[in-house]
Amino acid sequence: MGSLAGWIATEFCQRRGAKDKLDGTMGTEVVLILLALFAVALVAGAFGSLAGLGGGMVIVPVLTIFFGVSIHYAIGASVVSVIATSSGAAATYIKANLTNLKVGLFLEMATTLGALTGAFVGSYLAGSFLFWIFGLVLWFSSFAMWQKRNQELPENVHPDTWSRQLHLADKYYDSVLQREVPYEVQGTRPALGLMYIAGIVSGLLGIGSGALKVLAMDLTMKLPIKVSSATSNFMIGVTAVASAGIYLARGYINPYLAAPVALGVLFGSVIGTHLLMVLKGQVIRWLFIGLLVVLSVQMLLKAVGIFN
Repeated sequence: MGSLAGWIATEFCQRRGAKDKLDGTMGTEVVLILLALFAVALVAGAFGSLAGLGGGMVIVPVLTIFFGVSIHYAIGASVVSVIATSSGAAATYIKANLTNLKVGLFLEMATTLGALTGAFVGSYLAGSFLFWIFGLVLWFSSFAMWQKRNQELPENVHPDTWSRQLHLADKYYDSVLQREVPYEVQGTRPALGLMYIAGIVSGLLGIGSGALKVLAMDLTMKLPIKVSSATSNFMIGVTAVASAGIYLARGYINPYLAAPVALGVLFGSVIGTHLLMVLKGQVIRWLFIGLLVVLSVQMLLKAVGIFN
């Protein structure tokens, strides 16, 4: 599988340039790989839009570990997939009033600056170093979710000065609880700092930094998990666009790899948005605790030379 993925990233482009025709066997391999990429991206898009993590949280480790793709090319494809996830989910969440646009735009100032910082630095770092960062980010995300695994709605929220001045409080209708849920916002200042770090992680790893964004809104600002997820989905696309141009200019976005991934993630994100509407917050956390633990272990093993 890894050799086929490498072939798509290199040999296929060379054959197209040379205008050679693919024989039957090679053509079959290409179709199978494209279908496999699409299927993986479909699942990644569904999970990503469901919890606001972005498809990159699944795409990067799967491409590097199971398909043998260089992490820089995997990040390039992931950046495109994150934009697709955001585009597919944002409209539905905004219509349902789950996305807090004021909070998203307020925090995006810091994440965009961080994304530009991370994208500029990331291309000069060794792949093993990126694996370590990615693995640790995943592990931290799973631990933080575990601590709040049984909480449906936030408690003891104390809105701060910026929150009141910017009127960040809002409400939404929860079809599971069958009632309107009003909520306040706190911790706006520390959240800005965390969002800058989240943006740097996005630029470095191409994951949309959705995990850190959800955690910042969930733990620091004490937004409901569904609002955190929906708002994160809105934000990750903007953050990814900020770093996509840099990766494209450096040649790390390969269309033969990014296209099937983006299409799969786009369709998957539509599935994920509908699931979020009917699932409880605890269920969303439990689903991702297991997923993040598995992926973090895999990436850390990759960092020490296993799965190469």
